Amino acid sequence: MKRAIDETTRRRAIQRAYNEEHGITPQSIISHVDMGLAQILKAEYGEVAEEEVATLPELNSQADLDAHIAKLETEMREAAKKFEFEKAARLRDAIKELRDKEFLFG
Repeated sequence: MKRAIDETTRRRAIQRAYNEEHGITPQSIISHVDMGLAQILKAEYGEVAEEEVATLPELNSQADLDAHIAKLETEMREAAKKFEFEKAARLRDAIKELRDKEFLFG
């Protein structure tokens, strides 16, 4: 431990001498982080439009509803395969909401 501290002190002295000789004043790096996690994800994966899930076609029968739910399930699985988890979650929620309303045609 003593050797490591001595080596650090020796290197620090050399750096200080170099800085003084060349007129360098050490400064901390200050960087502005302007992208939060959500913005980074948006930049990488793009924005998922709410309309993609919100549009509900004209459903006249239980068969139409079942076909639409099957289509949404396929889209949900494809989104998950592409690691578009937010879109998959929205689709999952839409499917759940439609299944809760299935009794409308029953």
